[in-house]
Amino acid sequence: MTSKRPLGLPSVRLILIAAVLGIVAGTVAVYVTNMGSGNGLDGAGGAAMSASAGQCEGSAELAKSVGAFSKGQVAAMVEAQPPRPLSLSFKGPAGQDMTTADLAGKTVLLNLWATWCVPCREEMPALNGLQAAMGGPDFEVVAINIDTGTDEKPKTFLEEYKIDKLGFYRDSSMGTFNALKKEGLAFGLPATLILDKKGCLIGAMNGPAAWDSDDAKALVTAAKGA
Repeated sequence: MTSKRPLGLPSVRLILIAAVLGIVAGTVAVYVTNMGSGNGLDGAGGAAMSASAGQCEGSAELAKSVGAFSKGQVAAMVEAQPPRPLSLSFKGPAGQDMTTADLAGKTVLLNLWATWCVPCREEMPALNGLQAAMGGPDFEVVAINIDTGTDEKPKTFLEEYKIDKLGFYRDSSMGTFNALKKEGLAFGLPATLILDKKGCLIGAMNGPAAWDSDDAKALVTAAKGA
């Protein structure tokens, strides 16, 4: 596991937080609100849930696999019931406008973080380690920074702590977080979602995790259907 921690916090703290969240989340699943056609949240950072069952046909089995591997250091991850298309808007590494649809074709671990969020800072090296170990054409860690203001502060943080494997994704409007909060998918930071290759939500969790752990890698492998 990654040894350098941005704030010097022991990794056991992440494990304890995730375990507590897992106990709470273990009694429920991620239920997605069907907002109906034309009623999604639009605009920069907006999210929309589609009622289209066809797009996510076959995703239920992947969601069950996510539930089966949600243990140990990723115990807080819960499967989506049912899996649904999820659309979020943000800025890509080159500053271009993007949505989650642009990530289709690969399994995505989508994480919302901010420099002012202590647990976020603690888990960023582990997310970097997961991308280094498993990133490729079929999987990507997409860590979206939601600091308001300019790019300077998050970029400085990433450079200082050598977070060099993650693309620089941004939403300075915090619209992604606010949209997911309205959907009941984000209660605070960090918040992490798993999207399958079709862009369907198959798992979600709140709180930090040791993403470079064997538990996390097994979870990602299950989400990929490999």
